[in-house]
Amino acid sequence: MPALPSLEELLDSAHVVSLPMRVKFRGIMERETLLLRGPFGWGEFCPFPEYDDDESSRWLAAALEAGWLGFPAPLRDRIPVNATVPAVPAERVPEVLARYGRVDAVKIKVAERGQELADDVARVNAVREALPDAAIRVDANGGWDTDQAVEALGKLSTVELEYAEQPVPTIDGLAKVRRRLAAAGTPVLIAADESVRKEEDPLRVARAGAADLIVVKVAPLGGVARALDIVNQAGLPAVVSSALDTSVGIRAGLALAAALPSLPYACGLGTVSLFASDITLDPLVADDGAIQLRDTVADPGLLEQYAAPGERRDWWLDRLRRVHTVLARNQHGLFTGS
Repeated sequence: MPALPSLEELLDSAHVVSLPMRVKFRGIMERETLLLRGPFGWGEFCPFPEYDDDESSRWLAAALEAGWLGFPAPLRDRIPVNATVPAVPAERVPEVLARYGRVDAVKIKVAERGQELADDVARVNAVREALPDAAIRVDANGGWDTDQAVEALGKLSTVELEYAEQPVPTIDGLAKVRRRLAAAGTPVLIAADESVRKEEDPLRVARAGAADLIVVKVAPLGGVARALDIVNQAGLPAVVSSALDTSVGIRAGLALAAALPSLPYACGLGTVSLFASDITLDPLVADDGAIQLRDTVADPGLLEQYAAPGERRDWWLDRLRRVHTVLARNQHGLFTGS
């Protein structure tokens, strides 16, 4: 295995940016991220601020894989993607969808804190009205309990959901929801997201029979190579999704989607459309429902324009120092010690 890049090398290549969002997503209107340039290209380190250093070390491993190791050979060069509709009021759905052009699949955020089931129903119905033939999946981010999930998915299933992503927080809860939906004759598949990427053992959800498919994200799982291994061992269909990345992070997601043996579902890699600006002049956005596989290069002018304020840059560089130390101790199989 190659040596872990030194902290000094990473600090020399680091750019911290703060990008404006078009709509609130995960409660934020500005997305901060740290970009690194290595011999193989750009990598992105952008764990959300509340993540601890140990969890964040997987995100750094993924960034270093992109910049210092490169990606596996692709099996396909065009990746179908879904549109993403945040937890906006139903009347804003057409505005959000208009940014995507052709849409064959849509992921809709539901179970938003402070909202009611009626808001979810209205939002989902607005998408179905706008796109009668699109595949629709909903993502609750673990926001319901078991009873709420069964009730909500019973009501939302009238639009013929493709699947429901992480309706409840736990693996045991997913298994219960799956059983109760089957007993009620509610035709909704269950997808596991957080129960894969936030578990010490990402394969437990498959062994528990708690999901029909899994959602995999490159950064939280520690890189493309590790995500591929998890999918292969899980033996379940996989959907590749993003973690609100710039085009640099999306490039890693595309690499994973391109390398999977099969790709039965559109991927959640269209989230660059949620940004008011990206860090490249050639953003990785969908064209005719898919993204063409290609490399991405950060633009110096955009890096300067959206450079984070000094105190936020210092916060991210301090975080990089701490997480590099964690990664050197627990390297997730990508690098030898520095």
